[in-house]
Amino acid sequence: MAIQNILVVDDSATDRFFLTELLETSGYKVIGAESGEECLAKAAEIHPDLILCDVVMPGLTGFQVTRTLTKNPDTANIPVILCTGKSQATDLAWALKMGAKACVTKPVVGSELLALIKTLE
Repeated sequence: MAIQNILVVDDSATDRFFLTELLETSGYKVIGAESGEECLAKAAEIHPDLILCDVVMPGLTGFQVTRTLTKNPDTANIPVILCTGKSQATDLAWALKMGAKACVTKPVVGSELLALIKTLE
């Protein structure tokens, strides 16, 4: 599956801007969301090819969003990459348990994220 449309979810406008610039410069179409709740609504509406989601957000966390997406037959096939500012080992275990494909540490290294996205295509 070729990844073209990516939903970027982060409550930080700075992080959303950075990820959007990185991905658009690499040829992806990016849709933004500021919360887990907005992510779930947009995922159901537009069915992006990939969701890149922050872990720590007000309301639904990235873990809760991922679990909800993977339990819903309409969104279960959308791969999720979680972004965390914490210890990656701990969050990676939870991310995978909730159904995420990977977990990257903030600040995100652009080249590493792009390489990871390529492995999901």
